[in-house]
Amino acid sequence: MKVRLKISKDGAELHNGSYEVEDARDFGNACAEAWAALRQRQLERQTSIGALMENIDRSVLDDLVDSQISVEPLAS
Repeated sequence: MKVRLKISKDGAELHNGSYEVEDARDFGNACAEAWAALRQRQLERQTSIGALMENIDRSVLDDLVDSQISVEPLAS
């Protein structure tokens, strides 16, 4: 089944992707891809190497606190 995985927080979209999910492994892989995309976005927001070093230990979980995660089926 093709699904859309959306993550938003305070009205801002953090992630939006479509994935083929047939079982728990596929769903886990979709979530892992979303996690990696959020982590990459965190790193890209840093304006300097100093800022990067200050925030390198900040977790993706910090961004996900109070977020909304939805999974919606997509038409085939």
